[in-house]
Amino acid sequence: MNYVYLAGAIVFEVIGTSALKASAGFAKLWPTLLMAICFAAALFCLSQTLRTIPLGIAYAIWCGVGIILTALSGWLVFRQSIDAAAIAGMALIIAGVLVINLVSRSVAE
Repeated sequence: MNYVYLAGAIVFEVIGTSALKASAGFAKLWPTLLMAICFAAALFCLSQTLRTIPLGIAYAIWCGVGIILTALSGWLVFRQSIDAAAIAGMALIIAGVLVINLVSRSVAE
């Protein structure tokens, strides 16, 4: 269940961040409300995750996957470009998350 909550936290955070972009600086009501609800849900799910997964591990996964999914959302939904340097950076993030989960002894804490 730990990683289900973590996945939920990531999904809510990405939707909330996309809604933040769509809110045009809080000028649009519905995207602003969606953003607030999603951020609250993301923090709730993250708090449940932290009951069993170490803070550093959960946050690394949350941030790493969130960055990649948010960049993909920007590309797909808002038609923002992603260049080769951004792709390389995201590959390094994925590598870092994999190292933390597959090699680090912190995961077992």
